[in-house]
Amino acid sequence: METLVTLCKRRGFIFLSSEIYGGYAGFFDYGPLGVELKNNIKAAWWKDFVHGRDDIVGLDSSIIMHPRTWEASGHVAGFSDPMTDCRETKKRYRADQIFVAPVWVAEMVAGAEAQFIGNIAFMEDASADEILKRAKVLRDVADKKHFKVIEEKLAEKREFDTIPEAELASILGPDATKPGSLTPARQFKLMFETHVGALQDASSVAYLRPETAQGIFNNYKNVLDTGRVKVPFGIAQIGKAFRNEITPRNFVFRCREFEQMEIEYFIQPDADWKSLHRQWIDTCIDWFVSIGLPREAIKEDVHPQEKLAHYAKACTDLSFKFPHGQQELEGIAVRGNFDLTQHQQYSGKNLEYFDEEKKAKYLPHVIEPSFGVDRAVLAVLTAAYDEDEVPNDKGVPEKRVILRFAPKVAPYKVAVFPLLKNKPELMERAQRIYKKVQKRWPAFWDAAGAIGRRYRRQDEIGTPWCITIDFDTIEKDGTVTIRDRDTTKQVRIHEDEVTAWIAEKMGEN
Repeated sequence: METLVTLCKRRGFIFLSSEIYGGYAGFFDYGPLGVELKNNIKAAWWKDFVHGRDDIVGLDSSIIMHPRTWEASGHVAGFSDPMTDCRETKKRYRADQIFVAPVWVAEMVAGAEAQFIGNIAFMEDASADEILKRAKVLRDVADKKHFKVIEEKLAEKREFDTIPEAELASILGPDATKPGSLTPARQFKLMFETHVGALQDASSVAYLRPETAQGIFNNYKNVLDTGRVKVPFGIAQIGKAFRNEITPRNFVFRCREFEQMEIEYFIQPDADWKSLHRQWIDTCIDWFVSIGLPREAIKEDVHPQEKLAHYAKACTDLSFKFPHGQQELEGIAVRGNFDLTQHQQYSGKNLEYFDEEKKAKYLPHVIEPSFGVDRAVLAVLTAAYDEDEVPNDKGVPEKRVILRFAPKVAPYKVAVFPLLKNKPELMERAQRIYKKVQKRWPAFWDAAGAIGRRYRRQDEIGTPWCITIDFDTIEKDGTVTIRDRDTTKQVRIHEDEVTAWIAEKMGEN
């Protein structure tokens, strides 16, 4: 993770928000390359799921909606997370992301029985080494005991918010030096509150939306009446959402301001939802693979029945192997008709759909594929990052950092280089090719430094192809060199064929 964070800062992908003031936890800014990567991911999703299908239309709803929206959805009453504070470190944690396990210590003398020395609390994404370091705090190393966190004992771990308050005194907190510093778990409101209008009192309270889904449900009837759609159909939306996370962490994986891509797919109440759910899972996996994620890094995590929301029939998370572990990337839920039922009740408006074929009215049920753009960006960066060795300008192997982006999401598709910048004829010809390519794809111009050095710069930001204009281009046959990022192989083609060659590689012919 540290390697990715450093690269993102150095190359202008992602910056800590308000960095000149010391930063603001849980908020990030996307730099020149990051905004291109993020927009390309969103554009690919929109193209495939909206423009590429006849049964899905788009929407862009407002961030602030009528407060009754969040009463109907249950967010006002129930959108909170359990939290705990550490009296010693003054840090705050999400209690449902802390686990507690017994720690055992064994004598260095062979055959000695293991002894229980205490309970240790650790975050869900902590590594074994981190847990071992925390375990050592429970006992002075000077007593010549050999510390070890036994794997089978870790299997006995319990969720912190399920532990009785009477047992808290025996628990060493995630960053504490003495047991008993963690407070009991209590609920923490996750919605950001604001005020609308001139007065700031109870009547003007509103919320920044914690999800984009409710904007879709609010507009379901409008789309139904104006969009010439019929069940089954979907409404897609990309938009900002805000959650007052207790412990934002792991770079852009868990933020307080983030962007979501969601589809609410409306189906008949008696539809074969299991089959449709499976189709959506497969479709979403295929899409992630198309933007560069290895299929083997994507896992399916099926929610057990007892952990489903009361209105849900099923939910499967697609998880990805991030730098901090296998974590949720997208959720695909079967939500029933809970949301439309709630909004019909709270608004007093009839949201029923009249099915012409069945001659019946009903509230459609919903399948919801939903994920965060920021997590997708982190997943794409994780999958793309690589290091290898290639010969430099002198033929000596040297390490290179490379981002092997799928071309469709790469910030720049092409870089154009004149071999020498002090030769007007080369510069003029290269500029002409650059302008031609730039009309169709994002392109980068670079005339400074040795060619090998320029290649490395483009490798590190993930540009798939580099075009070099040399003296053969001008004096012989009008050909240019195109170098492939992943293989470093080079081909020469005529300058008039460059756009067609790139279009073929991009799959746009």
